[in-house]
Amino acid sequence: MLPVIKFALLPSVLILASASSFWALASSNKTDLDALIALKAGLSRHSYALDSWNTTADFCQWHGVICSLNHKQRVSALNLSSAGLRGYVAPSLGNLTYLRSLDLSYNLFHGEVPWTISQLSQMSYLDLSNNLLQGEIPWTIGQLRQLSHLYLSNNSIEGGIMYGLRNCTRLVSIKLGLNKLHQEIPDWLGGLSRIEVMSLGKNKFTGIIPPSLGNLSSLRILNINDNQLSGPIPESLGRISKLEKLGLQVNHLSGTIPRTVFNMSSLAHIGLQMNELSGTLPSGLGNGLPKIDHLILALNHFTGRVPSSLANATTIQSLDLSVNKLTGSVPPEIGALCPNFLILKGNQLKSSTAQDWGFITSLTNCTSVKGVILRHNRFSGVLPNSIANLSRQLEFFDISFNEIYGKIPVGIGNFPYLIKLGLSRNRFTGAIPDSIGNLKMLQWLTLDNNRISGTMPSSLGNLTQLEHLSVANSVLQGYLPANLGNLQRIVDANFSNNALSGPLPTEIFSLSSLSYILDLSRNHFSSYLPSQVGGLTKLTYLYIHENNLSGMLPDTPSNCESLMELRLDGNYFNGIIPLSISRMRGLVLLNLTKNALTGAIPREIGLMNGLKELYLAHNNLSAQIPETLESMTSLYQLDISFNLLDGQVPARGVFANLTGFLFDGNDKLCGGISELHLPSCPTKPVVHRQRITHVVQNAVISSASIILLLCLILALVVFSLKGKLRIPSVRTAPLAPSFMNDMYPRVSYSDLAQATDGFTANNTVGTGRYGCVYKGRMLLKESVITVAVKVFDPEQSGSSRSFVAECKVLSKIRHRNLIGIRTCCSDLNQNDFKAIVFDFMPHGDLDKWLHHDTYAPNSVKVLTLMQRLSIAVDIAAALDYLHNNCQPAMVHCDLKPSNILLGEGMVAHVGDFGLTKIVTDPEGEQLINSKSSVVGTIGYVAPGN
Repeated sequence: MLPVIKFALLPSVLILASASSFWALASSNKTDLDALIALKAGLSRHSYALDSWNTTADFCQWHGVICSLNHKQRVSALNLSSAGLRGYVAPSLGNLTYLRSLDLSYNLFHGEVPWTISQLSQMSYLDLSNNLLQGEIPWTIGQLRQLSHLYLSNNSIEGGIMYGLRNCTRLVSIKLGLNKLHQEIPDWLGGLSRIEVMSLGKNKFTGIIPPSLGNLSSLRILNINDNQLSGPIPESLGRISKLEKLGLQVNHLSGTIPRTVFNMSSLAHIGLQMNELSGTLPSGLGNGLPKIDHLILALNHFTGRVPSSLANATTIQSLDLSVNKLTGSVPPEIGALCPNFLILKGNQLKSSTAQDWGFITSLTNCTSVKGVILRHNRFSGVLPNSIANLSRQLEFFDISFNEIYGKIPVGIGNFPYLIKLGLSRNRFTGAIPDSIGNLKMLQWLTLDNNRISGTMPSSLGNLTQLEHLSVANSVLQGYLPANLGNLQRIVDANFSNNALSGPLPTEIFSLSSLSYILDLSRNHFSSYLPSQVGGLTKLTYLYIHENNLSGMLPDTPSNCESLMELRLDGNYFNGIIPLSISRMRGLVLLNLTKNALTGAIPREIGLMNGLKELYLAHNNLSAQIPETLESMTSLYQLDISFNLLDGQVPARGVFANLTGFLFDGNDKLCGGISELHLPSCPTKPVVHRQRITHVVQNAVISSASIILLLCLILALVVFSLKGKLRIPSVRTAPLAPSFMNDMYPRVSYSDLAQATDGFTANNTVGTGRYGCVYKGRMLLKESVITVAVKVFDPEQSGSSRSFVAECKVLSKIRHRNLIGIRTCCSDLNQNDFKAIVFDFMPHGDLDKWLHHDTYAPNSVKVLTLMQRLSIAVDIAAALDYLHNNCQPAMVHCDLKPSNILLGEGMVAHVGDFGLTKIVTDPEGEQLINSKSSVVGTIGYVAPGN
């Protein structure tokens, strides 16, 4: 009976077991699903890549998700590389317990690497490189015993290499470069015997290179470049028999290179540049490197000769021994190597005989040479004509800063792919070969500081790809070719210190690509400065000094908005200094010395906020020194010597700098600080009336009596007529604030346009019911100040009335908590343009402080309790003045936070008086009609309105 019972219970047992398996699988499914959903939830931005991540589809079908074949519905790999994701790496990823591969590289993940990563015990591939991760490498990462590839490069990870990593004995490749790792490289890294790739470059590691790294017998690539390592190169590195690339450049390594390194037959790339290595290069250097293709030993302190044994390194493609202290001649065998790049610049190599140029002749048998860089050496003699037979693939040929003489070979034009040709600072003579015009790909041409003569060949106009041109400091003559205007990609051009003559070709000034320097100085150019100079809108430095130019200076240089230095000294320019020059707000240096300029120094120069050096000496400038110059805080050098200036010297700013202010040769100057030892300025003479003759006295008294009598008669007549006619008074609001003309300085539309850079949007600080408010800097009452210009919109109904009303109110009030008016402007027709100029309030209006979440959600503007109380007191003081202490009394009618402006020290100022009512006016006038309609802004209208 018992077997029968057992058999009967078997289906129930199977059902229970199946149910248990089902619920376990379902639970695991939900764990993985929740982990993926949490990852997506932690993203602030994701691209179309995660469009498929929704719960209506099986998550194993989601983009980047791979599920295990052995464990269904469990995630084994997650690859979201380059998916445009931004956010943090969700700690819930630690719940994907079957995950073997995680690749989140090339995204914008930030925050720290979650420590829960260490729960992924089956993880073998982890790539979080090229993100914005911070913090330290989790110390628990050593629990990933299956890890073979760890890539965390190009983040901002700090700290050191965690000790726990020594437990990851299966590591094959570790890349931690381009981070902020520091401390010393741990010695225990030498125990990771399976490592093939170790990249720790571009961090801040200090100390020495651990000798234990020589134990990594499987290592193929070792990059520890761009750190702060010091000490010698361990000799033990020579034991790594499989090493293919050794990158130790940009450190502070010292001593000699171990000979064992040059016997590593597997090495293909050696990078040791920018260290402090020294000693001589081994004579057998090329014998033990049969596979070497890049040997870069530049920027060290190596001495001695270039080893001829390098000829045995037949696979070399790039040989760079530049910026060392190598001497002697270059072995001719070097040329037989046929490297793509031969870079020997910055040494003391020489060529005493024609045979010493043999390496160049050997290079002519090579078909793949792309670069020969020999600048900054002691090569001398005549450049062999054989260079014309170099590879037509040549892209770089630079022999500048040597002692080579003779003519430039005509064959220099045989290289159709040449990008850079550097022949400067030698002793070349003769003319510039026309064949240079054949170099159609040329971008860089330097021929300066030679003894080249003749004229500039017109074939230079064929170099349409040229970006850098220098022919300075030679003896070139004649006109500049007009077809230089074809160089539409030119960035800088230097023609200085030659004997070039004739007028300046206008075509040069049409080269809008010129953005660095145009130097035409120290030549014999004549005629005038073309107005086309204003076309150089991107240029930074313009030098045309020491020529024979004459005539008046054009206004157009003011269009050169990027110009920082302008030198026109040493010419024959006459006339006045153009007022437009003040529009060059980026100018740092202006030199107009040694010309024939006349007139006064423009007061508008005081608007040039960035000007540091101003040279006006040796001209015929007259009148007084503008007081605006003393408010230029940036100006530290001013030379006005040998002019015809007179009057008082200001005492502040550059005028208080004894070494920065030069004024000799102006005999009529006076005043200034006492250290200048100038005479005191004379006071205005007082006229003494005691000695006026009796005849004059009688005449004055008689004349005054007659005038007084006539005025009385005229007044009686007018009063009598007024009483009889009783003409009713017609009340109209004035269209222009004529009552302000004598009270405030006059300004024009052009003054305001210049102050605000043409009323540009960048200077807009607010908009209101009747127009816009612009920030600007302008000259008012001998001072350059920052102002707010309120421009009324003529198309807006009521704007003219508001303009007149506001002007009239502001002309009657004075209080520290009311907005201060500087002046106003209205055009002649009184219709098209109306503006009021106020003091600028640097902290904006109160509304933006109270409601910063509306205007700028990310702003941190918060008013303290004391600031709020102070602002309230300021507003109350302003209203008390308007209501009780102002004659006549006034009611604002539109008081609201946006009309409360905050100045220096957060002092509140009440503004916008366009709706203000005068309560009591002795003349019986009102600025607006008092009707029953509501005046003001809804929500802020006082009950009295």
